[in-house]
Amino acid sequence: MNYYTNNTPSPKETAIASAVWIGCGIFVLSTVIGGCAYIKPKWGVWAAEMEGAAQYAQAEQNRKITILEAEAKLESAKALAAAEVERARGVAEANKIIGESLKGNEAYLRWQWIQNLESGSNSVIYVPTEAGLPILEAGQR
Repeated sequence: MNYYTNNTPSPKETAIASAVWIGCGIFVLSTVIGGCAYIKPKWGVWAAEMEGAAQYAQAEQNRKITILEAEAKLESAKALAAAEVERARGVAEANKIIGESLKGNEAYLRWQWIQNLESGSNSVIYVPTEAGLPILEAGQR
């Protein structure tokens, strides 16, 4: 065949080439569709497993966070209770010291009472009693 001759394929060659291309296209298309049909259910199962694993990991993490928060609250409550006990010990010790210092010291208590009356900041109501002693405390109304 000469280079300068007409290279136009014959109708028979064109039909064969078209049939081959159509056959290849159909084969490729059916392979892709078949592959998708085969892979899609497996992909769905794999995706569901991955989603379940992610949800499980998230739930596990949330549980660990909840436990750590509860432990922190417990530790905080213990520390607050210990502080309250120490404060109560200090108040009890102070009351003991004050109580011991006031025993047998009636003159000082009277002097404090008089000082309180003279300051005028507190109002005192005297109520007669059998022994002639004033009531030092009364509930407010």
